[in-house]
Amino acid sequence: MLTAHRVDDIRAAEAAAMAALPDGELMQRAARGLADALSDIPAGDVLVVLAGPGDNGGDALYAASHLLDRGVRVDIARLDDGRVHEKAWAAALAAGAQVVDRPTAQPWCLDGMFGIGARPGLLDRAAEWAEWARSSGATTVAVDVPSGVDVDGGTLPGVHVEADRTVTFGRHKIALLAGPAADAAGEVQLVDIGLDAGSPALEAVEDSDASLLEPALPGAHGHKYTRGVVGVAAGSDHYPGAAHLVVAGAQAGTAGMVRFSGSEALGARVVDRTPEVVLAAGRVQAWVVGPGGGDEARERLATALAFGAPMVIDADALDAIPSRLQVPALLTPHAGELAAMFATDREAVEADPLGYAGQAAERWGCTVLLKGPRTIIATSGRPTRVNLSGNAWLGTAGSGDVLAGFAGSLLASGLSPHDAASVAAFLHGRAAEVLDGPLTATDIADTLPLVLSDFVGDE
Repeated sequence: MLTAHRVDDIRAAEAAAMAALPDGELMQRAARGLADALSDIPAGDVLVVLAGPGDNGGDALYAASHLLDRGVRVDIARLDDGRVHEKAWAAALAAGAQVVDRPTAQPWCLDGMFGIGARPGLLDRAAEWAEWARSSGATTVAVDVPSGVDVDGGTLPGVHVEADRTVTFGRHKIALLAGPAADAAGEVQLVDIGLDAGSPALEAVEDSDASLLEPALPGAHGHKYTRGVVGVAAGSDHYPGAAHLVVAGAQAGTAGMVRFSGSEALGARVVDRTPEVVLAAGRVQAWVVGPGGGDEARERLATALAFGAPMVIDADALDAIPSRLQVPALLTPHAGELAAMFATDREAVEADPLGYAGQAAERWGCTVLLKGPRTIIATSGRPTRVNLSGNAWLGTAGSGDVLAGFAGSLLASGLSPHDAASVAAFLHGRAAEVLDGPLTATDIADTLPLVLSDFVGDE
C-alpha cells in the first residue's frame, strides 16, 4: 500500500531522526538524494535554485553543491535577502554557484522556496517566481512539495508552483497523492532518508495489495450462495442501459449470483441479455441501488434498506438517503452529485475532494467513494484512500454504473465497504489502462475479470 502522512507526523519523525543522527546528516541525506534525482541535467546546462529561508532551501542549496561538482552550472536566486540556510548557502557558493537577483532564462529550475511547514498560497516575490516557472518553459523540479500547495488538505487555495516533477523525502505527503494539489506535483520520486512516521493519513492501493481481496475469493468447497448474492435495483424503462451495465459490473466481480429487481419488462430484457441473472426474490448479501432508477429510485432504496444488507447507493438514489444510514453502505457520487447533497456547487467539491468526502462519510455514517481524476474513498475512523489507477478514457457514459455493480459484487462476497470501494476503483482504473484508448462502459465490464485475475495472480 502506498502511504502518505500528515505534516505533524513527518515533523515528529524528522525530529526523532535528527536526534539519533550526527548534526546535519538528515539534511545531507536529502540533498544527496535530490542531487541523484537530478542526474538527468546535462553538464553545462544552467539550473536556477529558488532558495527559500528554511530547511527546504537548505536541501536545494546542498544539492546544488553536488550538481556543481558534476559540471552543472548553478544560479541562486534568494527569496529573502536577509534569510537563508547559512551553511548550505556557504557550501553552494564555495562550490561555484553564482548569485542572481531573479530567475531569467535558465532551462532548469529547482523550487526550494517553501516546504511542508509553510502556509498555502504564495505572495509577492514567491508568487512572481512561481509564475515565471510556469510561463518560462523551464523544467521545474520541486523540493519535497511544490511551494504554495496545501500539504495536508491537498487543495490549491492560492498561487503555487506547478512542477514537472517533485522529489520528496522520507514519506509521501498528502498533497502529492490527492488532487487537485497532486496535479501541481508532476511525477513524484521518493527519497528514503530513514523516517518512521507511524500510521498514515492517506493510502493508495497498489498491484501488490491483492490480500485485500482474500475475504471475497471462493473457497475450495464454495458455491454460488457462499460466494455471495448481489441484488441489483437499477435501471428503468427510460434508462434500461443502466440495468444492463450494473449487472455487467456485478457479474465481473466475485459474487456467485446476481438477482435483479425491477419492472417485469426490464427484467425480461436483462435476462435475455444475461441469462445467469435471477429475477425471483430471495436473500442477497448486498444491494446496488440507484443507477438509472429515475423516479423509482426512492422506493427501491427504501425497500433495499428494509432488508438490512450492505449496499452500494449511486446516482438517483443519492437524493433519497436517510439522515443517517443504519446498514453498511457505500455511496458513489461524482462531484456534482455530492455538491447537490451538500447544497453547494460542483466547483467547491472539485477544489476540496478530500474534505468533502470525509465530511460526507462522517455525516451519513458510511463509506464515500467520490469519483474523479483521483477518486477518494473515505470512511470515518479509517485512513482515507485515493485511487491512482485509470486514465481520461474512463470519462464515458455508463462507466460509473459498471463501477457500482462491481463494488456491489465485492461487497456481497464479504469485503467491507471501505475495501470494496478501494479494490473496485483500482481495478476499474486498471481496466481502462489495459484498454488504453477510446472505450465504452461495456468494454470496461468485459475487461474487469481479466484485471481481477491478474491482480490475484500478483499476490
